[in-house]
Amino acid sequence: MENNYFVHESSFIDEGVRIGAGSKIWHFCHLMTGCRVGKQCNIGQNVVISPGVILGDRVKVQNNVSIYSGVICEDDVFLGPSMVFTNVINPRAFIERKAEFKTTLIQKGASIGANATVICGNSIGRYALVGAGSLVSRNIPDYALVYGNPARFRGWVCQCGEKLVFDNGKSVCKACHLRYKQLCELKIREDL
Repeated sequence: MENNYFVHESSFIDEGVRIGAGSKIWHFCHLMTGCRVGKQCNIGQNVVISPGVILGDRVKVQNNVSIYSGVICEDDVFLGPSMVFTNVINPRAFIERKAEFKTTLIQKGASIGANATVICGNSIGRYALVGAGSLVSRNIPDYALVYGNPARFRGWVCQCGEKLVFDNGKSVCKACHLRYKQLCELKIREDL
C-alpha cells in the first residue's frame, strides 16, 4: 500500500490526481490530472479516467472502461466491463469540442451493465439498473430497470438489485425485504 491506496506498477497516475484511502487501481490504468477517486474504489484493468472526472466512494469500475471528462459517479456506482461513456454529441476528429463536453451524472448506487453505452448529458437515477448492451439516450429515473437499444423502462428494482413486483402500489423485496410504496405511475414516451 502506498499513501493508503494501491496502484499496480503498470499503471500511470498523473500529478494532481486525488485517490481516497483503500482504493485499488489495477493493471494498465491511466488516471489523468484533475480526476478524483473516492475511498475504497476498485478500478479494474485497462481503465482511463480523464481530467475532471469525479468518482465517489466505493465505486467499482470493471475492465476496459474509459471515463471521459464530464462524468460524475456518486457513491456505490457499478460500471460494468467495457461499458462506454461519451462526452460530445457530434464529435469530429478535425474539430475540437472540449468546450462542449456535457455532464453525465450517475447517481448513488446505480449499476450499468457490460457493454452498455451512455450518451452524454443524461443522468442515471439512484439505484437504477441498466442492462448489459443497452443504449442510454435519455435520463433514467431512480430505481428503474432499463434495457434495450434504446434503453426502455422495464420495471423497478430494489436497492439490492432485485426486480420489484407491485401489488396495490406496494412491494416487498423478496431478497432483502425492504418495503416500497409506489408514489406515482411512471410515464415515459416510447417515441423518443
